[in-house]
Amino acid sequence: MSMAAFALLLRVLTWWQAAICAFAALLFNVFLLPRLGGPSLYRPVDTARGYPLGIVIYPLSVLLLILAFPRRLDIVAAAWGILAIGDGAATLVGRRRGGPRLSWNPDKTVAGTIAFIVFGSVAGMLLAWWTRPAVQPPPPLAFILLAPILAALVAGLVETMPTRLDDNISVPTMAGAVFWGLSLATAQAWGVAWPAVVTALLPAVIINAVVATLGWRARTVSTSGAIVGALIGFAVYACTGLGGWLLLFASFAAATASSRIGLTRKALLGIAEEREGRRGPGNAIANCIVGVAAGILSVVSPFRGMALLGFVAALAAGGSDTVASEIGKAWGRRTFLIPTFVRVRPGTSGAVSLEGTAAGLVAALGLSALGLAFGLIPGGLFWFAVIGATAGAFVESWLAATLEAPGILNNDQLNFVNTAVAAIVAATLAKAFS
Repeated sequence: MSMAAFALLLRVLTWWQAAICAFAALLFNVFLLPRLGGPSLYRPVDTARGYPLGIVIYPLSVLLLILAFPRRLDIVAAAWGILAIGDGAATLVGRRRGGPRLSWNPDKTVAGTIAFIVFGSVAGMLLAWWTRPAVQPPPPLAFILLAPILAALVAGLVETMPTRLDDNISVPTMAGAVFWGLSLATAQAWGVAWPAVVTALLPAVIINAVVATLGWRARTVSTSGAIVGALIGFAVYACTGLGGWLLLFASFAAATASSRIGLTRKALLGIAEEREGRRGPGNAIANCIVGVAAGILSVVSPFRGMALLGFVAALAAGGSDTVASEIGKAWGRRTFLIPTFVRVRPGTSGAVSLEGTAAGLVAALGLSALGLAFGLIPGGLFWFAVIGATAGAFVESWLAATLEAPGILNNDQLNFVNTAVAAIVAATLAKAFS
């Protein structure tokens, strides 16, 4: 936690000076600190590994934040504060106070998570305010006061996920992503968009309440999944209109329908979806949160066209990936791992098949075509959405084959990565070739 004090230097250092300092800290932690500190630096997982990896990832994450935001050292400082103070406070409070455990991760406590959010928010605000003079033009005070709270909330929830992914990676990554997205928001863009958003609120409530209820009664979603799905649908309808909501519905329908195909065979092989394919809240959030964020950016930032492209690519990726996986498990004859192409049994983490890949590509084409038909993207961006969705699926398969089995990433995190990669690739291609 004390290392966050070095973030105060970001007010007087240039980005390249800060990067050199972070790189020097990385080298020190790699080669000297383990010898100086000895076993006192080791966590239980480090003892099993034989090396305190956390002390290496920490300065590396700070270095990557600096390289990612060279002109926004306030974001670097605030994300650093959330990592150091928020995560540290969660550990201290969780161990000393104990108390109720989180239902989805018994290793984490409610008190620790609240401490993460509260102390991370305060540290983020103070460091963002302190480094504000280093940014030109200075970010608005609303950003300084509100962005750290949302970033700490998102990072704190990610920190509670039951995986072996090091917090020094997940926390700054998510905090930095939230800060970046909020940095794009402008009062002018919101001033133009808010009348349409307000007009869409009532139909958004009615339509999503009805559809969520019908989905729950049809046993396509769990109770909590219906509630979360309704909230997601509400946000999408309010920000992207009926066309965006229809694309969201089509993505969900494609995923649900493919889960029901070959259900008997999947059950016999032990690879059927849990709850007979009923979608839960984790699945909905993982597959849709990037699309929701892109939809919100489309109304609060001046980059509406690029945000809607990310929205279409993310939803196409989420839907097509599920279609590819379910068709592959139902009809795939030969399944392989990427990138080794070693043959494995159907249902193995990261396994791909020719049948499943073809079905996923068809789904990506179809969902992207719907985005075009609904007026969300122009024809010139269609193929970028398809390529993005396909790239996301292959990246997810690769990570699943290497990181899911050892428990470093879980299925929900992989789904999030899939949609995030799809949106990033589509936007990058559009910026490069449009």
